[in-house]
Amino acid sequence: MASLYLGTGPLEQELVDCLQEVLERSREERMAPDLKVSILLDYSRGSRGKKNSRSMLLPLLQRFPGQMRVSLYHTPDLRGVLKTLVPERFNETIGLQHIKVYVFDDSLIISGANLSDSYFTNRQDRYILLRDCAELADFFSELVGAVGDVSLQLQRDDTVQVKEGMVHPYKGDHSEFCTVASKRIMQVVDLARARQQLSASTTEETQRRQGPGDTLVFPLVQMKPLGIGLDETVTKRLLTEAGDDSRVFLASGYFNLTRAYMELVLGTRADYRILLASPEVNGFFGAKGVAGAIPAAYIHIARQFYSKVCRGGQQDRIRLHEYIRRDWTFHAKGLWYYFQGSERPCLTLIGSPNFGYRSVHRDLEAQLAIVTENQGLQAELQQEQERLYAMSTEVSPSTFEQPNRTVKLWVKLVTPLIKNFF
Repeated sequence: MASLYLGTGPLEQELVDCLQEVLERSREERMAPDLKVSILLDYSRGSRGKKNSRSMLLPLLQRFPGQMRVSLYHTPDLRGVLKTLVPERFNETIGLQHIKVYVFDDSLIISGANLSDSYFTNRQDRYILLRDCAELADFFSELVGAVGDVSLQLQRDDTVQVKEGMVHPYKGDHSEFCTVASKRIMQVVDLARARQQLSASTTEETQRRQGPGDTLVFPLVQMKPLGIGLDETVTKRLLTEAGDDSRVFLASGYFNLTRAYMELVLGTRADYRILLASPEVNGFFGAKGVAGAIPAAYIHIARQFYSKVCRGGQQDRIRLHEYIRRDWTFHAKGLWYYFQGSERPCLTLIGSPNFGYRSVHRDLEAQLAIVTENQGLQAELQQEQERLYAMSTEVSPSTFEQPNRTVKLWVKLVTPLIKNFF
């Protein structure tokens, strides 16, 4: 299980209790004596506060040391004076483990959701379950294991240690850590490619006997701090080649496109429908201190983008929609691609990236590109997209004139300086 963090409420405790139950059963009934539970979280987010992800998982680690592993990824960019001076919570802006994937034997859930009560109740996100897909489950299991190997290992006394033979993420040499970590993670990617090539002849024979398959699934990884940019390459290619009459539905809980993505959206000919959070459903809405101003910063970013759209006379081709739902927050992200003249999407991107600077340059991310000709799956993806957009209103010039869209001058001045950190 890979997530940014594990929450500390009763629902999260139920999840921990469930893990304990299955681990106990594996011992007592000897049905699965080799059952292993591996959890990957972010070090900074998972260590925040006295009661945190670490304290939630510590009893399991103490009780099942041979079956339980908890890895806490620490970005190599938070070190030295920066680590000493930047306070808790703000240190999370430097870089995070942001992958959200949950693997159970040969099945997996890919999502943008964390293991926290709001996601289990009233925080909108996306989830796709892939059943009995051993190759994909193996890939993500190995990917989480590789990131875990270069992470800090939680011990039974709540201390952390580096795995033997690995470089410390913030005490060791920065360049050496990134090189070792990149090599370890790319071993997983390269092995998956080799397996795919070896199975190509078998696949061709199967297709001759059973007919060609109708769906392809590609795992995409983005870990720019470690020099890995596979997801960025594919996303750029996809946006670049979106042709006339094709439609792209793009969602982000934190709308803050990179310059490259923004230029592609503004410069290509496809129709775009972009779904973003209204201020009231932004996860930072009502937060205390400086964090409370983050929704206003996103309003400012959205307004600047919308102004560019209008100045270019592209408001019919590029439309913004704000997700609004009472007592809910919005965290969904991804993309649905409708080919020229098609009524249903033939491709979706689903996973952890938000298409912003952080996703591309600071955090560890992973998602799936699912390409399909299957009519049933296309219909389900269309229904998912339509359900999300049905809870939205289209942005117009009057949207930014509403009283709750007023952005203070200091927020406007500071946003260009900090937009790459959120």
